Formats: sequence, C-alpha cells, structure tokens
Amino acid sequence: MKGYGETLDYLYGLEKFGIVLGLDNVRWILSLLGNPQDSFKAVHIAGTNGKGSVAAMVSTVLREAGFRTGAYTSPHLVSFTERITMDGEPIGEEEVAELTQSIKDRIERQDRGRRFTFFDFTTALAFDFFRRKGAEAAIVEVGLGGRLDSTNVVLPVVSVITNVGLDHQDYLGNTIEEIAREKAGIIKENVPVVTGATGPALTIIREAAKDRAELCVLGEAFSYVKKGDQMMSYRGIGASFDDLTLSLRGDHQLFNGALALCVLELLNTRGYPLDGSCIRKGLASAEWPGRLELASPRPGGPSILYDGAHNPDGARTLAAYLKTHFLDRRKILVFGVMKDKAYREMLVELLPVAQAAILTRPEIERAAPPADVAACAPGAQVTHSVKEALDLAFATAGNKDLIVVAGSFYTVGEAKQLLA
Repeated sequence: MKGYGETLDYLYGLEKFGIVLGLDNVRWILSLLGNPQDSFKAVHIAGTNGKGSVAAMVSTVLREAGFRTGAYTSPHLVSFTERITMDGEPIGEEEVAELTQSIKDRIERQDRGRRFTFFDFTTALAFDFFRRKGAEAAIVEVGLGGRLDSTNVVLPVVSVITNVGLDHQDYLGNTIEEIAREKAGIIKENVPVVTGATGPALTIIREAAKDRAELCVLGEAFSYVKKGDQMMSYRGIGASFDDLTLSLRGDHQLFNGALALCVLELLNTRGYPLDGSCIRKGLASAEWPGRLELASPRPGGPSILYDGAHNPDGARTLAAYLKTHFLDRRKILVFGVMKDKAYREMLVELLPVAQAAILTRPEIERAAPPADVAACAPGAQVTHSVKEALDLAFATAGNKDLIVVAGSFYTVGEAKQLLA
C-alpha cells in the first residue's frame, strides 16, 4: 500500500469477511502490537442510541480540562478518519496509511493466512494510534452489541449502557432481553456502570452488575430536569448543576447529557479532576455531526436537518423533535435506509411529521431498494441515488421549507458530502 486510497481499499476489503462476533482475532492482533489498549484509561460506551452523543460530551469536557483524549466511534459520515480522533482532531490520512501498513506487515510475518474483520483491524489501529499519541483517556464506542464486540478487550474505568432498543436483531437477538444481555457483556468486575435503560433491559443489566460492579441508574442514582430548549439541571451522585446549556439539539440530548455528567462525576474520583467550568464549557460546545444537525448549504434556500435516525427509536426521537420545532415550515423527508433495518416502523414515526417524502438509497450494498421501501410509504417519490433525491428535494422546496435527511448515517454522510 502506497497511499491513503489504497489503504482504504485494503480496509474496506476486509468487510468481505462480514461481521464476525468474538474477541479472539482482535486480541491476537493487539498482542502483536504489545497490547496498546493497556496504555490508556478508557470509558466504554454501549447502547442502542446515544452512544456517540455521550462520547462527544465526555471527550469534550476532558479536553476542556486539559487531558489528552482519544475517541473511537462509528460509523463515520464523510471520511474514515472521523472514526479515530485525538483531542477532537481526526487521525491524518498519512497516519492511517502508515499504521495500517505497519500492522498488516506484523500480521503477515506472524500468520499470513489469518482472517479478521474490518472492525477487528480498525479497533487495533485506533488503540495503537492512541498509545503513540500518549492518550491519557480514550472514549471507546461499542460497534455492535457489547459482549463479543471487538472493543470489549478494554478494561475501562467507567462503563456506559445508554439504553436498549430493538436493533441489529440478526446478530443480537429478537427481544429486548436478549439484546440487553449482549450489551451487559461489557460490564467488568469493580468497574462502575452508568445506564439509562429501563424495564426488562434494566432488570437484565441489574442481574449482570449484581455483586460485581456499582450500578448508577438514571432516575435513581442521578436525575435531570428540563429547564428549557437545550437547557437542564442535574442532580448527581455527589454533584449538582443548575441551568446547564447543551450544544446538541433535542430533548433526548438532555437524557444523554445526564448520562455524560454521571460518567464525569465518576471520572472525577478516578484520576480526572474536573471543575464546574470545564463541565459547563464542554457540554455547551460538544459537536456530534449528523444528529439533528442544522445546515444551510445554499444561501437563501431551504435549510437541511441531518439526522441518522437509523432504527425505530431514533426515528421516534426525530419525529418528537419535529413535532415541537420548525412548526411554521413545510418538511420534505429524504429517506434512505439499510435493508436489514425495521424501516416500516421507522416510517410510521416519520411520515406523519413530513408533508412530502422522497425515498432513496446511498451507494452501499446493504441499502434497501427504494422501490421496496415505497410499499411502506404511500405517495412517496422514488429516486435511485442520494444526489437525485437532493436535486428533487431542492427543486420542490420553497426557500422557507426544511429538508430532513434521515434513515441511515450512510445517507446522511453522502448528502453532506454532496452538499459540502
């Protein structure tokens, strides 16, 4: 591999091995690298929704406090480099190429026939990058599930399970209880766990944490109260904050903000002293693109609201936001979704809050054909590419209208790239 383009071809080529749940291969690669995951303290975040938002808030506060902070999240929107950041800056393309070649060479010297997945390799790459950069903390987001996810090799200082909903049923199970057991697999001995889970999922998480780890449950150990749009008060396990402002939009971000605050409280007693000023600044400045992200790509034209909303819970959250915001604007939904998602249930949430719908598909094999999705969206217009969908949306939208791009982070990423 000579450059970044060839490197991406190699990495994405590993996807032919699909999703292979298990830790043996990633542990094997990490052992070749000298176990870089042991060189930093981690916050490990699982959950159906909200993982990235909690990661963004926690990492921003840690950076405000002066800690050298890495973050490993997925998926990316526009560039692979977004997945791996240090102090808020994406890894450089040259660094991706150099690290990939170095790790690939070590693997081939040891076992040329070894097979591993894209996520095994990129997890090892991220952890090696954090060690090279001297990370003092790393915020690590679970890719899929938890128990058998490649990231579950870390021994964190705090674990988080944001919530549990139906998603990735082909891999995690068909019931909330089954999915909760997979996510509870990140719980480690004597590592405190923060969660916003409720109902049967919380019961499963309690069982997994019993006699093993301190469990901090939203609504029990800590709580929040909405004080206004993007404003909340917080009562925690040892600290309280009034009138906190969040940069991220939506009432669900108050929920995520409370989880982040509890994590920060626990970090404060585990080697990361954080004062109120850093916490307030971090929450007020955290950025997480593609989540209720408002943009005006064409001056004088309609605005765009980007939101991944890639499962029924995410669609429900987006619909709830649209029911209380932009009430004076006509909304045009541009919807592209993966074929393994519950898109019928997603559209049940989204279609009632949109005055028009345009179905599309991003350029990825997993995308659902718009013609198939159309059976769940009577009256929607069908297009065959994100570009065609955006062109149609702008052609039919008035200057005061709102175009809502949702259904998948792949759709959002492609739209952002086209309109950049």
